[in-house]
Amino acid sequence: MNLSDVKQIGVIGAGTMGHGIAQVCALTGYKVVIVDVSPAALDQGLSNITRSVEKLHAKNRITDEQYRAATENIQTSINLTDLNNADVVIEAASERRDLKLDIFARLDTIARPAAILASNTSSISITEIGAATKRPDKVIGMHFMNPVPLMQLVEVIRGLATSPDTLNVIMALADRLGKTPVEAADYPGFIANRILIPMINEAIFALMEGVGTADAIDTVMKLGMNHPMGPLTLADLIGLDVVLSILDVLYEGFGDPKYRACPLLRQMVAAGHLGRKTERGFYTYD
Repeated sequence: MNLSDVKQIGVIGAGTMGHGIAQVCALTGYKVVIVDVSPAALDQGLSNITRSVEKLHAKNRITDEQYRAATENIQTSINLTDLNNADVVIEAASERRDLKLDIFARLDTIARPAAILASNTSSISITEIGAATKRPDKVIGMHFMNPVPLMQLVEVIRGLATSPDTLNVIMALADRLGKTPVEAADYPGFIANRILIPMINEAIFALMEGVGTADAIDTVMKLGMNHPMGPLTLADLIGLDVVLSILDVLYEGFGDPKYRACPLLRQMVAAGHLGRKTERGFYTYD
């Protein structure tokens, strides 16, 4: 397959990452099918896309043609079987290994034989995901950053069996979507989260040990290290449950105690204080 063969893109999951990926693909001119088990999630995802493109259009950041394409190019479904004509499928479901393996095993029986199956996973092994299919050479990681329409980076992860052709197509697709693709090998956390998540974890330890308040820790990183957002604010944006899940993947994958999740993080996740999505994390949100 070449990039020119890609006409339709499937997206699994209509949440924050999924609808953002769908928006970017549709704006670029691809036909998109979003699949989610929840009709309410699909409705919310479409509403978020509409609101996002209206803002971009009002600021003259997209053309009239792109504005129309953002909605006209998108279809929704609750059935995975409706991805049977997709040339590339990008999975953006919850960051759970069992869920992703099940999705890819089922998707493998539905998608066209030539279709490339990509995962937006931020930490789970692409090699393991590929092994759940009969086409591991066509399975690859395509890790977008949040918020997808605004962030430039796409981390492209090659599994042990990922073919050079698959890698080339996805690198070219990311570039076509207006992103900057960076290739990473399939080790726990890849590049982005292997570096970022331990930093967030250390900030949580500093908070737990009373080294500084949440605001003080974030201010030091913003003003002292020129980060646009402090690590605790960023953790709230990512979702504390997701941060914990990635830390557990790192700890399991490397067996190194430096990846041990902070007890305060586990306590907050157990309490359901997951950040922005629950309106309470290290900060409170209305």
